[in-house]
Amino acid sequence: MKRMLIVRHGHTAWNGEGRIQGTSDIALDPVGREQAVEAAKALREVHPDVVYSSDLSRAADTAQTIADACGVEVRVEKRLRERAYGPWEGLTRAELQDRYPEEYAAWLARKPFQLSGIEVPEDVAARGAAVLADIAERLGADDTAIIVGHGGATRQAIAGFLGWSTSQAETIRGLGNCRWADLRQGPPGWRLFGYNLGSTPHDQ
Repeated sequence: MKRMLIVRHGHTAWNGEGRIQGTSDIALDPVGREQAVEAAKALREVHPDVVYSSDLSRAADTAQTIADACGVEVRVEKRLRERAYGPWEGLTRAELQDRYPEEYAAWLARKPFQLSGIEVPEDVAARGAAVLADIAERLGADDTAIIVGHGGATRQAIAGFLGWSTSQAETIRGLGNCRWADLRQGPPGWRLFGYNLGSTPHDQ
């Protein structure tokens, strides 16, 4: 059967500082690089046929570590990027509370809000579902793909791909660093076999 393992990138300094990353290109820190190595050891056992990755370096470097361990190539897919957070990127939660109190309160409550430069969840889900559908279509009948992305965007992508509503997507949290979701195709269609899988010690 077709299988997709959707992996979040390793830890970054901004994860540790509690800063919103969005589409800012923040590199893995030493913890994140170690997490990628450990994830690669586990994921090598599934014998993937291909690795896809967001173009942002924290995901691309995680993906390359996994691909090197598995002996396969990385295909870059920009649509796997994290949700764009515009003016919020680089800010801590305390700074968001101070500068954007109403919008921040809505975000914490998982209620809709609009702010220029911040991508709305429905758009994140739509682009994420589309790229997962495209990857699924390219896979052979028994192929496995590893797909490396970001916490918020992968959550929305998985939900959208499986046909969940945006509100249903809010019932699960984003993946931890270098943890993954396991999607498999079989009668009657694609199903979620596991979520937040892995053994990394850091979960940001």
